[in-house]
Amino acid sequence: MSEEFYLHIFNKQRGIEAVPSNAEVAEWALGLLDLIYPERLTSPDYSINEIKRSFARQQNALISLLNATKACENSDNEKIVAGIFEQLPEMYRKMNTDINAILQGDPAAKSEFEIIRSYPGFLAIALYRIAHALLEANVPIIPRILTEYAHSITGIDIHPAAKIGEYLYIDHGTGLVIGETTVIGNHVKLYQGVTLGALSVEKYMANTKRHPTIEDHVIIYSGATILGGETIIGQNCIIGGNVWLTKSVPAGSTVYHQSAVKVETKNL
Repeated sequence: MSEEFYLHIFNKQRGIEAVPSNAEVAEWALGLLDLIYPERLTSPDYSINEIKRSFARQQNALISLLNATKACENSDNEKIVAGIFEQLPEMYRKMNTDINAILQGDPAAKSEFEIIRSYPGFLAIALYRIAHALLEANVPIIPRILTEYAHSITGIDIHPAAKIGEYLYIDHGTGLVIGETTVIGNHVKLYQGVTLGALSVEKYMANTKRHPTIEDHVIIYSGATILGGETIIGQNCIIGGNVWLTKSVPAGSTVYHQSAVKVETKNL
């Protein structure tokens, strides 16, 4: 390789903003989940004081992450983190509604323990809820690192800016996409391969609502694609598999794709 190429890389690294590694960010978030869901650990046995110290360590670790991020250098990071941890009981409550939605909705789910320990849908939702709280506190880059980490290990892509209500049920989840300006109500069920996306990916639309609104008690089956910021799926709708929607659907509707598949049998 040429000296010019080496020089290009050298100069490029000097201009990169300081941000903790993706591994450090993910390790912090997983550590927080381990603390609030001890089911994730082998054999937890902590005293109340040990639990309090563990929360303090997680709080200090987040302060350190923010202090190490150049964009946060001049912020009151201790105050920001204190505010986020004040919200932790409410985040935990919402995560528990997600667990309940999976337990009540998935006939294969045997227990809350199984969901917490092994369900990729729950892990993706839990990391989203942490990332969303960070984004709401104007923490840069770290929320996106968290949700992209979840994406990389679960196949579920949830933008941290999406607004998601309680009792979200994601079944399987592989290939699921929830875009930045998506709004999802309560008691919504989403299956694998669902896309809640934008009609256009033009850069000029960056600050506009580009993704759909899904109201309460909606079920969207696998492979369905729903696009557009003005698209609203009304309450209690059922959207069938492989449906393509770019227009709103009234409450209580059932939308399905008519299959043209034919099966012919031969006489043997």
